[in-house]
Amino acid sequence: MKMITAIIKPFKLDDVREALSEIGVQGITVTEVKGFGRQKGHTELYRGAEYVVDFLPKVKIEAAVPDDLAEQTVEAVTKAANTGKIGDGKIFVFNIEQAIRIRTGETGADAL
Repeated sequence: MKMITAIIKPFKLDDVREALSEIGVQGITVTEVKGFGRQKGHTELYRGAEYVVDFLPKVKIEAAVPDDLAEQTVEAVTKAANTGKIGDGKIFVFNIEQAIRIRTGETGADAL
């Protein structure tokens, strides 16, 4: 089992969700986050005062998938979240040692 974590631009969330549904990913967790990478933030003008916005709004998507679906998941997120501009985000893949469904007690891939 793999945990796929993707940090993407917020307006791409619906595209990514649809792409993951099409390949059979059953559940995702979405968190609104802030961060910066190579973009380094930007300056904005508010009521005549200029200030620096260091952290940009992003969305973090997490999906636990079976090993055989991991590569497809990464490809689907990459295609759906790509705008070709700086700040498109990153994808991280982690191994999951164990998963347990609380309601039924199912373990491993059955719990996904």
